[in-house]
Amino acid sequence: MRRIVWLAVAAAFLLVTSCGSTSEAAVPNGPDLLKKSAAAMKTVKTVAFIIDTKDRPAVPVKHAEGSLTSEGDAKGSLQIDFGGLQELEFVVSGSTVHFKGPTGGYQTMTREQLTAIYDPSAVLTEVPQLLSAAQDARSEAAEKVGGSDAYRVAVTLPQEALVKLVPGVQQGVNGKVWIDKASSRLLKIDLPMTGGSVTVSLDDYDAPVTITPPAS
Repeated sequence: MRRIVWLAVAAAFLLVTSCGSTSEAAVPNGPDLLKKSAAAMKTVKTVAFIIDTKDRPAVPVKHAEGSLTSEGDAKGSLQIDFGGLQELEFVVSGSTVHFKGPTGGYQTMTREQLTAIYDPSAVLTEVPQLLSAAQDARSEAAEKVGGSDAYRVAVTLPQEALVKLVPGVQQGVNGKVWIDKASSRLLKIDLPMTGGSVTVSLDDYDAPVTITPPAS
């Protein structure tokens, strides 16, 4: 009888450990996920993005959202803190940026003038480099992000790469990224910082996007 009980316990133990191994094996290792995601992001044609902040992280861009193309054209809205919160709508078409505040019509500036403040095209152009520069990548779990199956990976993102995506970042950040299981494209970045956090969300990959300058 004792032998039967012992065999039952042993079988249960093997079953549990086997299930745990299968679950861990189902999540690829972090460096491989980042490498595949960096390659996948280089092929993106269009994307919708949201950059949002929680509480008061020390970055000037408090909220940004819109759509952009791989050519760098973009349209959307921006909340930025320059001694006071300013809200702008923008359309980037070629070398010209059209922007306006809550009142009044559109004004123009050059693309170079805009990028000195904030470059929305960095959401596409700089993400592959950011993923390639990430350090200490550790796969944590498989979970849903906005209805998509994704892998969550803990990473250390160096300041010199991160600041191109989120202006004003003063140091490297220990954050998390979520990578789409099917396409390897980046779905989300979470960046805890002193005073709060920044979240970057990406969606609607390669959806048709038409960006035209507003009428004068």
